[in-house]
Amino acid sequence: MFREWIDNLSERMRDLIRPWLKQASTRVDPLIAQARGRYQKLEPRERILVQIAGALVAIFLLYNLVYMPIVDLSSGLEAKIAQRQQDLADVRRLAGTYAQLKANLANAEKRTVPLGKDFSLFSVVEASMTKSVGREKIGSITPGSDRKLTDGFTEYSVQLKLANVNLAQLVDALYGINALAMPIGVSNIRIQRRTPDTRSYDVDLTCVALTKNT
Repeated sequence: MFREWIDNLSERMRDLIRPWLKQASTRVDPLIAQARGRYQKLEPRERILVQIAGALVAIFLLYNLVYMPIVDLSSGLEAKIAQRQQDLADVRRLAGTYAQLKANLANAEKRTVPLGKDFSLFSVVEASMTKSVGREKIGSITPGSDRKLTDGFTEYSVQLKLANVNLAQLVDALYGINALAMPIGVSNIRIQRRTPDTRSYDVDLTCVALTKNT
């Protein structure tokens, strides 16, 4: 059924075009005959020149109407393929970045202290320092201001000053903080040698802890 419809449509198109083709042939045939007659009257040398000119025209037409469009199409396809490959590489890079950030967020959530009224960073740090270096070495201990972070985290901090400690006591103090059951870290440390006792130091510490907001 469909094939018959196509055949009928083709026949109708031929019927419509046939008068135009006949009219064009009527106009063109005398021109072709006239050109053929002039060509036959040419000398052999002139015929060769005409053939060469015709070949050059044919090459020119083939180059501009066939070869160049194909080259342009090929170049356009290559550019599109290169762009798609670049887009794919960018998507993969963004996916890798997202996965890394997601993993970092999961690790950060694991390294948070429980949020509740029973937790006090001040008390935890004070108890650790008292145990590792002794209460007399604590020059001062001051709670810092809470800082809201992105992704629902809050950072608590404590400013700590240790006075007249030796290197062994400083190592014990840092180890004591690192060995705590809850994840508390040192974000800043400044060590200053005392005079005239060059074996003793004054130390400024900033201890921090993260909590996940509920």
